[in-house]
Amino acid sequence: MPVLINTPIDSIEYNGSRIFVKRDDLLHKEFSGNKARKFAYFLNHEFPCVSRLVGYGSPVANSLYSMSALAKLNGWKLDFYTDHIAAQVLSSEKGNYVEAVANGANVIDLSLITDRGNRTCREYIEQVVLPADKQALFVPEGGRCFYAREGVHQLAKEIWDWYSLSELTELTVFLPSGTGTTAVFLSEYFSLKTTEISVKTCACVGDENYLSQQFSELIADPSLHPQMVKTDKKYHFGKLYKEFYQIWQKVAEQGIEFELLYDPKGWMCVEKLLSDNENANILYIHQGGLLGNATMLPRYQRKYPAT
Repeated sequence: MPVLINTPIDSIEYNGSRIFVKRDDLLHKEFSGNKARKFAYFLNHEFPCVSRLVGYGSPVANSLYSMSALAKLNGWKLDFYTDHIAAQVLSSEKGNYVEAVANGANVIDLSLITDRGNRTCREYIEQVVLPADKQALFVPEGGRCFYAREGVHQLAKEIWDWYSLSELTELTVFLPSGTGTTAVFLSEYFSLKTTEISVKTCACVGDENYLSQQFSELIADPSLHPQMVKTDKKYHFGKLYKEFYQIWQKVAEQGIEFELLYDPKGWMCVEKLLSDNENANILYIHQGGLLGNATMLPRYQRKYPAT
């Protein structure tokens, strides 16, 4: 079984400041970014009674590809449920959906299932799928579960070991959040270990209230939660914004490619942190997910051809 490496920490110059980057895009050739950290538990432990992995979410999500890679590495089948698969996704020649199917993923469009009723994806899985298969392992959308703690705490330990050898006296660890799973388990680790390292994040999928609720469902104590950074403008998840495309290009000029769904808002928040304190020591955690750029980038190029 492959072992996830201790990824390097590089640095780039950004707005006149040095920003450290934890290169989790280099974690594993088939299994990288925050999803790999959250799913690491399933690589590190034996599951002799499991033959099938079950998940749900968007058919173009990074989690779909990561789960397909996990299933392939463990010799499991993957059934991934989604509300709908658009025609352009089915006809695409690259991206998360295509690569996941190439890995053997069975992506199931619930809109085509007659006995679904009014059930959500999760309800259908819990009420129909899992009771019929005792060898299935269910992972909630985005990997938001306690299994994720092990891999995220390993990430935190790698950061701590690096920090301990540095000459820094304080550090802000930053990453954008969907469900907030990675951010809250990182914050838990550092809150219980040191006051020198703080974790900050931003809400990408919902608003700050939604993200706070997600934190609390995993860790009840709010003193262990990360601090949220807000942008001046509200952004809708998955919508194409010119400023997102521009900041993504700006960061790419420093030699590291980031993904286009979460990281643009993340780097906006880094700019905000630097505007508040240009001397802040910031470590940005790369989200991986670069396969998604194969479909996101052409969309940006079509919408903003002169950018």
